[in-house]
Formats: sequence, C-alpha cells, structure tokens
Amino acid sequence: MNRLVEIRRQEHFCRERALFDSERKTFWLAEAEIWEQRALDEIAFHFRECNIETPDQSLSGQSIPEQSLNAA
Repeated sequence: MNRLVEIRRQEHFCRERALFDSERKTFWLAEAEIWEQRALDEIAFHFRECNIETPDQSLSGQSIPEQSLNAA
C-alpha cells in the first residue's frame, strides 16, 4: 500500500504543478493522468493478489451443503 500512496502523491504533485505552471498545464495534467492510471493498475494488481485461488481452495469446498438448502 505504500506504493499506492507514493503514486497518488506523484499524481497530486502533477495536478498541483498544473495549477501554478500555466505554460505547461497540459503537460502536467497529462502526467497526472499517467500517475492516476498507474494507481488504478496498482489497485487492480493488489486486488488480484488478494483473490488468487490457491490449490487448497476449490469452489466445491465452498458450496452450500444440500441439507441446508432443503431445510428452508
């Protein structure tokens, strides 16, 4: 998560520079968008890492037992 914080910090820095550097505003906003996409990629990577199914986890082991379905 520290990596994500640093990426967002860079994005913020670029947006701030865009406010104060009117001559290169377009450049700084483009840089900010690049950093924003990196942040989204980092979030997606972290999400995938947290949700990788290990060989010990199988979908059949997570199913609802048939008895509990018939009890209702």
